[in-house]
Amino acid sequence: MVLILLVVLFVTSAPVAAQQSRFDVAKFDRSRILKAANQYLRETPITITAAKSSRSAGGLHDFFSEGDYWWPDPQNPADPYIQRDGMTNPANFTDHRRYLMRLSLEVPALAAAWKLTKDSRYAKHAALHLRAWFLDPATLMNPNLQYAQAIHGRFTGRGIGIIDTIHLVEVARAIEVLGNSKGLTQAEDMGLKQWFNVYLNWLTTSKNGIEEREAKNNHGTCWVMQVAEFARLTGNQELLAYCRNRFKTVLVPNQIAPDGSFPQELRRTKPYSYSLFNLEALATVCQILSTPVDNLWTFQFADGRGMRKAMDFMFPHIMNKKGWPLKPDVMYDEEWPMRQSSLLFAGLALGNSDYVKLWTKLKSDSQVEEVIRNFFIRQPVLWVT
Repeated sequence: MVLILLVVLFVTSAPVAAQQSRFDVAKFDRSRILKAANQYLRETPITITAAKSSRSAGGLHDFFSEGDYWWPDPQNPADPYIQRDGMTNPANFTDHRRYLMRLSLEVPALAAAWKLTKDSRYAKHAALHLRAWFLDPATLMNPNLQYAQAIHGRFTGRGIGIIDTIHLVEVARAIEVLGNSKGLTQAEDMGLKQWFNVYLNWLTTSKNGIEEREAKNNHGTCWVMQVAEFARLTGNQELLAYCRNRFKTVLVPNQIAPDGSFPQELRRTKPYSYSLFNLEALATVCQILSTPVDNLWTFQFADGRGMRKAMDFMFPHIMNKKGWPLKPDVMYDEEWPMRQSSLLFAGLALGNSDYVKLWTKLKSDSQVEEVIRNFFIRQPVLWVT
């Protein structure tokens, strides 16, 4: 039995190691990383305390955002907002979200540049941003999203707003990488992990957190992704095990159809981008949580539902979008696909060079805010050895 197990483990892990040895992510992405990091060396921190909305029920240090698809009722402008699915209201308060996205662009790029060069300038500048956001009492963000995705006249905040901190997932990965630098003191590193520990507790025990955990679509996926990465950073093995189990018992059976599609995303007015988004989140979950003895990439049900099947469904439509069987997305359809990290992660994990090859050919960065908001893994060198 032991011999059989060892053979299974070798077969499961061998393609990953072989594929990684054939493709050097750091070498491929080096010039892009350094170009961005050198630009960001000139940027000073901006945290949520730089802006406050009169519609927020929270304080200066509380993150605030508003539901994207909610608009004033044209018949009764003073009444509670009404929904227009897929259509973003440009008058919503978005400053906090923009600042958070800025952080998620800059800190991972600086951490990636430090990882490649060991130039202390990059680590020190990344640390400057991290102190401002999570440690400095004058500028830090409180570790909760109690007031995220509010709806005027309806809710001061919702569980659905927790998706706004998907942009902290790669920041958390950057903090881990920077732990080997001299940019942060030991006390600061502990302080950062404590912030994420408090946020983890809120995510897993608050009414909003539990509501988001139970979401049946990409929101439920993103809850698992965030909890998994923040648990990894803080060393919370209990939550890591919980997320592995939830992937297998909730996400895969409830979100992936036998043909590999995501029915909950296909019914939306932006089915293509939502499908890509959910695939990215699921792939990131697999990248965070897979171990040699519990490989989520190869986990599947008897009918084939699993990450292999999900990749099989979306890959042809990433390679050639013209074959997409549904109507175009109602907004930003022309902006997708991007250089989807799911292609790289799955290509390496499953030994599929076609995925990796396509990843190298796609657009890596965008200046479109909607794309930045929905494209949350931008520095794969932090995730792939």
